[in-house]
Amino acid sequence: MTDKEKTETKIGIFSFFAGAGFLDLGFETTQGFETVFVNEYHEPFMEVYKASRKGLKIKEPIFGHSTDDICAFLENEKAKTLKENIQKSKKNFDLVGFIGGPPCPDFSVGGKNKGIAGENGKLSGTYVELIVRNQPDFFLFENVKGLYRTKKHRAFFDEVKLKLISNGYYLTEKLINAIEFGAPQDRERIILIGFKRSVLSDFGMELNGSPILKSFDWNAKTIYTAKEILSKNWPKQEPFLNNQERAIPKGIDKKLTVQHWFDKNDVENHPNAEHYFQPRAGLSKFLSIQEGDDLKKSYKRLHRWRYSPTAAYGNNEVHLHPYKPRRISAAEALAIQSLPKNFIIPEHISLSNMFKTIGNGVPYFAAKGLAETISVFIEKVKSEELKYAEIISK
Repeated sequence: MTDKEKTETKIGIFSFFAGAGFLDLGFETTQGFETVFVNEYHEPFMEVYKASRKGLKIKEPIFGHSTDDICAFLENEKAKTLKENIQKSKKNFDLVGFIGGPPCPDFSVGGKNKGIAGENGKLSGTYVELIVRNQPDFFLFENVKGLYRTKKHRAFFDEVKLKLISNGYYLTEKLINAIEFGAPQDRERIILIGFKRSVLSDFGMELNGSPILKSFDWNAKTIYTAKEILSKNWPKQEPFLNNQERAIPKGIDKKLTVQHWFDKNDVENHPNAEHYFQPRAGLSKFLSIQEGDDLKKSYKRLHRWRYSPTAAYGNNEVHLHPYKPRRISAAEALAIQSLPKNFIIPEHISLSNMFKTIGNGVPYFAAKGLAETISVFIEKVKSEELKYAEIISK
């Protein structure tokens, strides 16, 4: 066995609330990770997941795809099968992890805001229960920053963390912004990551009494800081130029602009280039909104030389093309989510499902950055670089 084979960590991933698999793709394209099981309740999203993987030549998960309600994995045969598959994975992989972002409108200030009482809010609790019962070596929980916003939501989030701690997990959390990883989008999300205490101990990490992983480096794979990027002199609102060029301004980062990603993904020739909603408000509405006017709740016109606001296409949110009198296409939305140009949605998927699954997904660059950050932490722990870090930071 070579030194490389001795040190490389093989990690099996069980994915829940997978959607079209943007988060999964970040792990699948990071060395050492392999998705072994995928769960997504909404069948059209699962169709996109499967078709995109086929096009990207990513092998199918060994334990398959499931469109069951996640609650089914807490009951009877499906719960038993899940446990068995986790045990099989632990024989073939060094670590087994759960990743998932439960549907979030119940915690979103701009959404239903019902919290744990809402149907989607309850799914967050179900995901945590699934973690507690199955004891993966680590997990990732993704959700909207609304979990921090109100006293009610924060209390629920605190209860979740206490439950995980009491079941043997050391935790770390951060409000990340996708733009910090190079995605052309100002999109904040709460990320909670937990590792089993026994796993860290087995790797040789000496832990103090605190269940907080202070040595986890959240900036290991970030490219920018949000404060630095958002404070640049980005262009504001400018007159709409119908199919006309506009010079790139000085002092911005071109790689974070909408136009850079449209060019990078060749959106005009992408298979999803013609997939966009036709106007209901009439052409005049699409001609009257200035380029870069994204302050309204709906009908936000992107600026070609600026990053995009959060790509949430539900709740009547409409993003307009910077210099064409129409909504953005699915190809353009995929580019804003930093997906590779060969990520393609089958044409038979409805426009509503296309844009919903795109808007729900974690930007690919952020997903990959998170996977790489976890990988860096694991390798540091294994190399004993962090052996005494938790004691020193006490």
